[in-house]
Amino acid sequence: MTPDARRPYIAGNWKMFKTAGEAREFTQKLLARLPMGNGVELALCPPFTALAATLDGLGGSEIKVLAQNMHQEPEGAFTGEVSAPMLVELGVHGTLLGHSERRQYFNETDRALQEKIPAALGAGLQPMLCVGESEDEREEGETQRKLRHQVQEALERVPDAQLADVVIAYEPIWAIGTGKVATAEMAQDAIGFIRALVGDRSKDAAERVRVLYGGSVKPENAAAILAQPDIDGALVGGASLDPDGLIEIVTAAAAQVQ
Repeated sequence: MTPDARRPYIAGNWKMFKTAGEAREFTQKLLARLPMGNGVELALCPPFTALAATLDGLGGSEIKVLAQNMHQEPEGAFTGEVSAPMLVELGVHGTLLGHSERRQYFNETDRALQEKIPAALGAGLQPMLCVGESEDEREEGETQRKLRHQVQEALERVPDAQLADVVIAYEPIWAIGTGKVATAEMAQDAIGFIRALVGDRSKDAAERVRVLYGGSVKPENAAAILAQPDIDGALVGGASLDPDGLIEIVTAAAAQVQ
C-alpha cells in the first residue's frame, strides 16, 4: 500500500495514433466499461489534434488528459510547437516531457527540460518527466549515472516544495515498443534509485513523488510490476490503444489499493 499522496497512476500514451474521431470512439468505449471509483488515477495522452475530442468525449469524468509535449515559452516564433497557455485553454491537465522518442528523434535536451518543467508547473499543468537508459548504457553499467544526470538536470529549477508535483516515468529505452520488459526487480531497483535522487533534495518529496514504470507494459505483466513497493503506476504505450487492455492494467493497479 502506497502513502495516500501516492495514488496509483496509469497513463496511456497514444503516441502518433488515433484521429479525433477515433479518440471520441475510444472514450465512449472506455467510459462504458471502466469501473469508476477504483482508487486509480487514469490519464490519456493523445496527439495534439485529438486533445479537444478526447476531453469532449470524457465529459465530466475524472479521467485526465495530458499532451505529449509542450514548449517552454508561452508564445513566440516556434513553428510547429504548442505552449502551456494553449493547453490550459483546452482544459488539458498536464503534459509528458522528455519522452525518449522526443529525445531520440527530435533532439529534446535536458537543458530544455530544465525550462519546460517549471513552465508547466507555473501554468498549473502536471508535468510527467520521462527518463531512462539505452541498452548499451545498461550493459555498460551506466544506468544509475544516466538516471542521476537526467533527474538532477531536469529538476534543477524546480523548488523543493514542488518536487512532488512532478510525476516521473522511468522508461528503459530498450524496453519501449520492443516487447522486452524490465523484470519487476529491475524496475524496482531503478525506480527506488530515482526516489532516492529526489530524496537527496527533499525527504518529504521523495515520500510523496509518484514514479511510474513504462516500457512494454501489458495486462500480462502489469500486476507483477505494480506490486513493487516504489512503483506507483505505469506509462503504457501500445496496450493503451485498446480500451479493454487499458482497463485490465487499471484493474491490476486498483488491486494494489485494496
